[in-house]
Amino acid sequence: MTEQLNAILKTLFTAEAISKGGRSGTIHTPDGLLDVTLGNPLEKGIEKRGPNPELLFAGAYSACYHGALNNAAKKLGTTVKDSTVRALVSLIEDDQGGYRLAVELHAQLPGTDRAQAQRIMAEAHKTCPYSKALRGDASSVKLMVD
Repeated sequence: MTEQLNAILKTLFTAEAISKGGRSGTIHTPDGLLDVTLGNPLEKGIEKRGPNPELLFAGAYSACYHGALNNAAKKLGTTVKDSTVRALVSLIEDDQGGYRLAVELHAQLPGTDRAQAQRIMAEAHKTCPYSKALRGDASSVKLMVD
């Protein structure tokens, strides 16, 4: 089944990031484009040291979804100009001692009526890779011990 799936999918590129120290540590990329010291809002004294993983995810999700939103608008024959997407990502503790993410996506589509904006957002949510991953549709998450 995995071989069949891989034959259908085409990898466009792969991003790589390396973390050290968990939520209170650092993230960097081998190409040097990202080198971040994280802050942890749950840990006194370092909460404002840098961005937390949820903030980084919110930024990445809003950008990815915004691209899908623009594509969806074109597909639905709507011209969208000066749009914005705001993502709110919350870390939630569940009743089993684990954690989950809750996400809200807010879009502003100036000049587009509310019903059409909702159609565009729904279409974008169907195609955005981040939306798919959060629905459990991450096509292949492999856990590898290096």
